[in-house]
Order: sequence, then C-alpha cells, then structure tokens
Amino acid sequence: MSAIEIIAAAGLLAWFYLVLLHGGFWLTREREEAHDPRESPAAFDWPSVVAVVPARNEADVLPRSLASLAAQKYPGEFSVVLVDDQSSDGTAEVAHRIANDAGCKITVVSGVTLPSGWTGKVWAMHQGIAVASEGVSAPQYFLLTDADIGYEPDVLMSLVQRASGENRVMTSVMAKLNCESFAEKALVPAFVFFFKMLYPFAWANRAIARTAAAAGGCMLVERLALERAGGIAAIRGALIDDCTLARNMKVQGPIWLGMSERVVSLRSYPKVEDIRRMVARSAYAQLHYSPLLLLGTIAGMSVIYLAPPFIFLAGSYPAWILSAVAYLLMALAFQPTLRFYHRSPLWGLVLPLIAAAYLVFTLDSAYQHSAGRGGLWKGRVQAQAGKQ
Repeated sequence: MSAIEIIAAAGLLAWFYLVLLHGGFWLTREREEAHDPRESPAAFDWPSVVAVVPARNEADVLPRSLASLAAQKYPGEFSVVLVDDQSSDGTAEVAHRIANDAGCKITVVSGVTLPSGWTGKVWAMHQGIAVASEGVSAPQYFLLTDADIGYEPDVLMSLVQRASGENRVMTSVMAKLNCESFAEKALVPAFVFFFKMLYPFAWANRAIARTAAAAGGCMLVERLALERAGGIAAIRGALIDDCTLARNMKVQGPIWLGMSERVVSLRSYPKVEDIRRMVARSAYAQLHYSPLLLLGTIAGMSVIYLAPPFIFLAGSYPAWILSAVAYLLMALAFQPTLRFYHRSPLWGLVLPLIAAAYLVFTLDSAYQHSAGRGGLWKGRVQAQAGKQ
C-alpha cells in the first residue's frame, strides 16, 4: 500500500470506531429536559440548595442570568450567593439592584485578592461556598453556575430530582451556546461536537467508566461529597476546573452530564477572534502542556478531519473511495449536533475546514503559553503547568 492509501485507511478506521464504538458521543442522547421524574413535586422531599455565582465584569448579563436564578420555581429552600470578583464595571451594584427585587435571598459578596496558586473562577467559587456554608444549616447541594448562564424556571427542580433520585453526587448541564453570528454558526456547533468526542457523555455518566466530565456553567454538586473530595480547594490551580472537579467527584459517586435547551449561555461571540480567545485560553492545558501531545493532536486531527476531503478530491483509486466513506461518516456524525443548533446539514461538509480552524486555535494556545500569556481571561494570566 502507498502512504496515501495507508492514511486513507487509517482515517476510515478512525471514523468507524468513532461512530460505532466511542460512546455514541455524536447522538446528543443525554438531555436534561428528557428527565422523567418518578415522584410528583408535591411528594418529593426537596433538599436545600444554594447557587454560587462567580462574577467578574458581568454587569451586562446579570439582569438576565441572575434574574433567571431568582425566578426558579423551586419548592425547597433556595438562595443565591454571588461573588463579585473585583469587577470594574459595576457588577456588584447591578447584583444588589436585582437582589432587592428578587423572589429569593441573594447575597452579594465582595471577593478578595486572588492568592497565589489559585485560578480566578475557582477562588471566587471557594469564597462563595464558604459563605453559603456558614451557620448551622449548610445546604445539601450547591449549584455552581456561571454569571452568563440563563435558566428556564423549572430547571433546578429537574436537576435536583435527577441528582437525588439517581444518587448522583454531581449533575451537570452543558448550556446551549449562543449561535447567531456567522462566527458562532460556523464554530460553536463544532466546539460542542469536539467536546463530546473528547468526553463521551455516556461514558462520563457510567459509574464504572473512567471518563469524567462536566460543563462548568451549570454543576449541581452534593455538599458532603464535595467535602469528601477535598472541596473546591482541591482544584485550586485548575484552568479546566469543571472536568477536574468532575474527576474528583466521580471518585465519590456517580455523576451525570447532558445537554439542554433550557439552560442557555447569554454570552455572544460575534467574531472569530472571540472564539479563538475562548478556545486558546485552555486548549494547551487540555494537552497537559505537552509538546508531544500537541504533535499527536496535529497528526490525529490531520488524519481524521483534514485528509479525507483532500484524498477524496485529489487521490487515486482505491484511496479516494476509502476517504469518501470517511468524509461521509464525518458529515453524518455532525448532523445531530447541527440539528440541536438548528443549523443547515450542509455545515457537515465543511467540518474539515472548521477542524483546521480549531487546530490553529490549539497551536495559538501553545504559543500563548510559551509567551507567558497562557490562560489569559478577563485580564488574568492563569495557566500553571502541571496543575490540570
């Protein structure tokens, strides 16, 4: 066999494996809104919940996100602790105004200076959890949620019933990302697709599987299990805090991760540059800052995503047939995610170009790290080698 035929065959075998044996990652079967509670709300013993919201320069989205938390139709004891992480845009003032009109208790905490060895969001969560745990009646669950996440009114009920009814120590939902600008339409569905490929939700949700993952925008965690896992302090230096926390929590018990139409991100990414910054912040950390893993990623994505269309268009028999089938499987695997985001199925044909863009973002992440700007987010450089 020629080198081209070997590459074509490798790409086809990879897609057969991904579609048939990789946890059904591409099917979007794990859905929060599909949960069927076994007990009626009136009969359920509702545990106490405190939502902890780290907020740094989020004044523009708080009127929607914080208000959606305050509007939760939760029958049990529920309150919110928002930690203003040294914002400069009036985040605390906006939060106080919302708190005055809220239907639940909202406590606004002024965050203190970030100590060495902590990432900003994790430090803010740590402070919020400390405040929420004060007194004699610490909550049974924490809802760790980002300040740019919006909720439909009955989502918290759904999460708590799943967590309690299935004995899940962690229940997380990947918020539906904004998908309106051209950059978002081109890149956002693929971001979700690649995440699911990296962390198949079915494997994460299986107690005996090693895979553990969560989506940091919405994580309901059992307080006692979190304490057994060492608390938030155990992940103090993690740049990818959600998946790091998920690994710690899965040691304590089963976890669950799914998607939802009812949990939405309120942050927009109008330009490709906005998405590049979001990806570059943590992509190299995902590779554990390893040049060898970076080279492996380049080789793997080239064989899986880039080679099939090129060999299909320019290769000779039989390589072009192998690559045509791989290209078709790639486009078909992308369809459920495209449907979830109400995008044309034709976007499946340009997935190789989208993958090339994400590969560039990953290379940029490695470059930013080497230049001392790794993990740059909202004015903070946070990446620390070996902390993931």
